[in-house]
Amino acid sequence: MRQLTNNDRLLKDRRKDLRIRSTDVERLLWQKLRGRQVCDLKFFRQFSIGPYILDFYCPKAKLAIELDGNQHATEEGIAYDQERAIFLESKDIKVIRFWNNEVLTNIEGVAAKIKRICES
Repeated sequence: MRQLTNNDRLLKDRRKDLRIRSTDVERLLWQKLRGRQVCDLKFFRQFSIGPYILDFYCPKAKLAIELDGNQHATEEGIAYDQERAIFLESKDIKVIRFWNNEVLTNIEGVAAKIKRICES
């Protein structure tokens, strides 16, 4: 059985493609997270843990941040997100989720919530 790793080489091309094709919402939140702007913590975009690619991840805080569009509101999307959250939480990684429109309409509130979680 193959060991699960962070940033698995087999997912490198997919991670790179996701960074290139990032959404406006991802780019907006990245502007708030990059360069250690939140609690002097380093965040990564499209970071993989095991078989899952996370939108954003902070290893020191063990925090995954996921942005959700309409595909996450389907039965399949909800089930997949739950499976993924269970896996990540089994690795002691906290998962927080934001709807895309929340990021678009309240980026400062989203950034403040991330900061509060990182400080706790």
